[in-house]
Amino acid sequence: MKKMMMIAATTTSLGCLSSAHAQSSVTLYGVVDAGLTFNSNAKGEKQYAMTSGNASGSRWGFRGNEDLGGGLSTFFRLEGGFSSTNGTIGQGGTLFGRGAYVGLASKSYGSVSAGRQATIQYDFISPYPSGGTWAASGIGYGTHLGDLDGLDNFNRINNAVKYLSPSFRGLQFGADYSFGGVPGQMSQKQTWGVGAQYLNGPLALALAFNESYQPNYSFFGSKANDSTTGNNITNPAVSGYATARTQQIFAAAGQYAFGKATFAFTYTNTRFDDLGNVSVTGLGGKPAAFRGNAVFNIVEGNLMYQLMPALQLALAYTYTHNGNANGVGPAIYHQVNVGADYFLSKRTDLFVDAFYQRAAGTDSTGGPAVAAITGATASSSNHQIVGLVGIRHKF
Repeated sequence: MKKMMMIAATTTSLGCLSSAHAQSSVTLYGVVDAGLTFNSNAKGEKQYAMTSGNASGSRWGFRGNEDLGGGLSTFFRLEGGFSSTNGTIGQGGTLFGRGAYVGLASKSYGSVSAGRQATIQYDFISPYPSGGTWAASGIGYGTHLGDLDGLDNFNRINNAVKYLSPSFRGLQFGADYSFGGVPGQMSQKQTWGVGAQYLNGPLALALAFNESYQPNYSFFGSKANDSTTGNNITNPAVSGYATARTQQIFAAAGQYAFGKATFAFTYTNTRFDDLGNVSVTGLGGKPAAFRGNAVFNIVEGNLMYQLMPALQLALAYTYTHNGNANGVGPAIYHQVNVGADYFLSKRTDLFVDAFYQRAAGTDSTGGPAVAAITGATASSSNHQIVGLVGIRHKF
């Protein structure tokens, strides 16, 4: 009888352990991406290079969740980027630069998370532009100039709290707030945003707004090796606006799927206000002299076509208008992205992309606008072509 009771007790104990294990999980995952890139004009020279994180940023990470009962669960994510070409840490030397956060989720009330994470604007708008989906979203070639509107997740936010609501018949909304952490200056270096999306079968729509104070240090300067005094905005189309007191981004997007084709549309309005308000070393010359406001209006059309179950073709066009500060003439940029993606399996694909950009007018440096495809060395002239072929594996 005693032996039978011990066996029963042991079985019950093991059953409880199995049940507890079934209610929580931790997953190791990642992406390894490598390719060959050609740049027709890298400061006046042709450039051939092996590049990492092309179609997707190379990364590794852990994610997990635990069921707490009553419709409540906890979750976490630790995700770091790296270079597949030399093994170095990505995101400016930030170990978990792609994300480090923990939170609680309720089936009835939504989720709250805290840590380093993407903006709510990225969550809701990035599925629509080509630079956030198929057009070399990892390295950024298809991204809007310098990712100035934050749709390709180049710029994550630190010390952030984010709320995401449940979906109400396809409608979802959310908000985020990043604490600046400056003693006595609550608004300094802070960011905040709100957004909403509506998903209903083949139709999807989204809106978002984001505001950053001292964006050179809060929005663009959120990585470990970023400067606390110098310019963290490297793209010449935007770098002259590092002295802005605030950056405001409004974004609207939508898409409709019909048959094998999906068409997406994106519009963003980005303002750099009160130029000259923030001290930035190393600017010098005309960029530091800009005063007033600079405004970017960007429109993109993005068409994806599933030619075969394993083959996707895509085409996108982006028009960018920069209404410069100080009454300086505007800068205008045209960019065309073309791509093909062939899936060898669910986790491995081959891709080829090409990008063409033409610039005109006066850019943020106060000089003639040059082509400056995001993620590539800027051109010495007003036009530039970048080509890419690569392989990606997800695990």
